[in-house]
Amino acid sequence: MPVPGTVLITGTTSGVGLNATRALVQQGWTVITANRSPQRAAAAADELDLPTERLRHVLMDLGDLDSIRQAVEGLPDQIDALVCNAAVYKPKLKQPERSPQGYEISMATNHFGHFLLIQLLMQRLRASTHPSRRVVILGTVTANSKELGGKIPIPAPADLGDLSGFEAGFKDPVSMASGKRFKPGKAYKDSKLCNMITTQELHRRFHSETGISFTSLYPGCVADTPLFRNTPRAFRKIFPWFQKNITGGYVSQPLAGERVALVVADPDFAESGVHWSWGNRQKKNGQQFSQDLSDKVTDSQTASRVWELSMGLVGLSART
Repeated sequence: MPVPGTVLITGTTSGVGLNATRALVQQGWTVITANRSPQRAAAAADELDLPTERLRHVLMDLGDLDSIRQAVEGLPDQIDALVCNAAVYKPKLKQPERSPQGYEISMATNHFGHFLLIQLLMQRLRASTHPSRRVVILGTVTANSKELGGKIPIPAPADLGDLSGFEAGFKDPVSMASGKRFKPGKAYKDSKLCNMITTQELHRRFHSETGISFTSLYPGCVADTPLFRNTPRAFRKIFPWFQKNITGGYVSQPLAGERVALVVADPDFAESGVHWSWGNRQKKNGQQFSQDLSDKVTDSQTASRVWELSMGLVGLSART
């Protein structure tokens, strides 16, 4: 049986994060939830009758680097695993929304926030003696051009270009990693591409030295997750039906949460540097596999530049 530990999960007020919290608590894990509203996180956990003694709710706004730093200062020394789940997706924006630090909000929350959090928690993860020390990042097919979902040209496939947006400091008027004009749907895809690049670079830099496992996963298409709350109403009705009846890619929120919990705690998911998937067509008792990733994710030179530029943009030395 997997040994319970302490895991921090971002974005647990609903959806995949809440259901991953439930699955891990049921396995005996202690879960630190990190959200903009600890009150909402506590209320959501109460609705599922989760034992309060295995939960700790902290205030952390992933879109605000100062909030992350303040939250980390109050965290316990023992953290055995980290799940980077929180995300924003705002495809209807006409103009970029900015974080308190001035960055476009998708990249600020989905990439920069989690990137900083990982760096600040690395010493705790290194110090852990748990047999399953892991950093798990939620990925998506839309950021992997090896998969059909990653080839969809609307609004454009994920592509960081020459990283000129990062090089320029990513503040107004810059809103995209490539430095090109703002496309809100693509901004989300690009941020998730950065998530998956970060996983691979963490593996290259730290796995052999620390023994920590760094992985990403796509649990299936959770088409009714609150992630899509900012999409048009018609999309929120049609998309789940389409995934259930046409593509076969639909996965329920509880099942997606269970899959995240497996990647955190199960010995079968201990391999580092893997992007776990269950395939686009969901079958009963379907088994996980290591999904091939595109060159945009695995290119070591690009990953090194994303790493170094991200370190500077979150206010850390590249040598940290």
